[in-house]
Amino acid sequence: MADMLSYRPKTGDIPTNPGVYRFRDATARILYVGKAKNLRARLTSYFAPLEKLHERTRRMVTSAASVEWTVVRTEFEALQLEFTWIKEFEPPFNIQFRDDKSYPYLALTLGEKVPRVLITRNHKIPNARYFGPYTKTWAIRETLDLILPVFPMRSCSDGIYKKAEAAKRPCLLGDIGRCAAPCAGRVTPEEHRSIALDLSAFMSGKNDGHLKQLKQKMFDASENQDYEGAAKYRDNIAALETVASKSSVVLPEEVDADVFGLARDELSAAVQQFIVRGGRVRGVRSWTVDIALDVEDGELVDNMLRVAYETEDSPPRDVIVPLIPDDEDAVRDWLTEIRRERTSDPRAARVKLRVASRGDLAALAATVEKNAKQALMLFKTRRSADYISRSKALAELEIALGLPASPLRIECFDVSHLSGTRIVASMVVFEDGLAKKSDYRKFAIPEARDDTDAMHQVLSRRLAYLTGAVQDPEAPRFSGEIDPVAEGEIVTTVPKKKSFAYPPGLLIVDGGQPQVNAAQRALAEAGLGHIPLVGLAKRLEEVWVAGESYPIILPRNSEGLFLLQQVRDEAHRFAISFQRTSRKRDINTVLNDIPGLGPTRIKKLLSHFGSVTVLKNATVEEIASLSGINHALATTIKDALKA
Repeated sequence: MADMLSYRPKTGDIPTNPGVYRFRDATARILYVGKAKNLRARLTSYFAPLEKLHERTRRMVTSAASVEWTVVRTEFEALQLEFTWIKEFEPPFNIQFRDDKSYPYLALTLGEKVPRVLITRNHKIPNARYFGPYTKTWAIRETLDLILPVFPMRSCSDGIYKKAEAAKRPCLLGDIGRCAAPCAGRVTPEEHRSIALDLSAFMSGKNDGHLKQLKQKMFDASENQDYEGAAKYRDNIAALETVASKSSVVLPEEVDADVFGLARDELSAAVQQFIVRGGRVRGVRSWTVDIALDVEDGELVDNMLRVAYETEDSPPRDVIVPLIPDDEDAVRDWLTEIRRERTSDPRAARVKLRVASRGDLAALAATVEKNAKQALMLFKTRRSADYISRSKALAELEIALGLPASPLRIECFDVSHLSGTRIVASMVVFEDGLAKKSDYRKFAIPEARDDTDAMHQVLSRRLAYLTGAVQDPEAPRFSGEIDPVAEGEIVTTVPKKKSFAYPPGLLIVDGGQPQVNAAQRALAEAGLGHIPLVGLAKRLEEVWVAGESYPIILPRNSEGLFLLQQVRDEAHRFAISFQRTSRKRDINTVLNDIPGLGPTRIKKLLSHFGSVTVLKNATVEEIASLSGINHALATTIKDALKA
């Protein structure tokens, strides 16, 4: 099958040097850019038999019409070139990060003769120094309101400054002490620049020196009975301490680090970056990514760092990542080079790329990871709630699956068990792309040979409500009923649509071809073979259609695939939740039957041992060690659980 790829180069023609390779389509558009320590070994893996390739990789190589490579001297140079080309060409099969939004920064335009402090989302002002990013613009304005009386530097626009300079009269900010008024000559440009540098040092976390100077000036003014001046210094100190306290101290003051967290599923990933300067969290950034190919977490880390530092941001001394990528040395060299270039210091300390394993940094890394997980969940929730995305998803499914109409009602089924025991199943319903929890159903399955038998049983029971053989016990009954007010008079009521008797536009089962075949058999037996049916296999996110020998592979960034995954995951969650509830109920039933055990002691036993299985394996002495349980009761518990 590998011969199907006519553009495959001869193995001996591919060099074994480090380099960067590019797959192109028939129009010469670059589809994918990758790097390799050994080009021959890496490219050969793409030309394995097609059936052995991951589905997403197979789709990329079959879409391509040619492959080319560029040899470089080191793996570090390969990393640099890969990042450059990904940024320039934006290949569709490479990881595509999307910043959730454009974050505001506090910027000092130190490249100007009279520097200015401003709030901006433009990260390309020449020779500017940035602080942030901040999540809210009002947070920066609040910070400016506190620090401008202490560091009275210019914050007006160029137009206002030139107008005041021509009139030799400051604006209102100069009159109220929030600007040193270099426009009116109250301070020289050099003195104003000194104020700007002091503000820059303060925002960089170098707070102690300035605060000590202000406190000393306050004490001196007080001793000289300059109480008005002392009060001004006191207010300035309070303002700076307030600004400093807005960033929680999580680490020693000498720590400068960027801490990254990563959360992913089969289709997307979320990244969180905490910016720590001077031991304080100075900013937070987040990204989301559509995963086009089957990529390892190490490659995600590579691309995460590329996005973080592709702007003017300078890497700190410590970069904390969730895991170390395979090309660790090359990434570290690249970060060090960027740090030295952007700090204009060729002797700047080498960047440390590491995983935090203990201490405060490890605790902060756990927090960042938690934020990444929440960001991923929020991204998926927002995407599913968007009307345009839902409409697009339904339209994509209609076309891709060959449905007669958009599947406005989707039902999905999942089977869950514990090593073949405690078999349960779930049915979830989505209407117009949104979950309709009032129509969810749970199924208890007494016995089944395997997953396919369980799926057949569940579908048969559900389809019985469509054929009218069984009535939904949760749906209200409507017929000609006796009116209790006017006894004997038959009234006519308009029956509401019974949700469980409403036919779906698409049935989904969690699983591959075997599960689909079992469900198809149930549909045929019920005489409902016209209802569209698909299965979603989790490992490769393949869409199996009833009666087809090969799955449908939807694009990784497809809204239709995202909806299918969302429905399947919700069915899995609902099934697991039902199983846990059933198991907990069964555990309480076992313990409730033991004489002498009430709710308080049962709760204490389960809290200490965790499960009945562990409790069964415990000795009488271990059970009796709990307060409130004596040796006799412990013996009774042990004997009852043995039975």
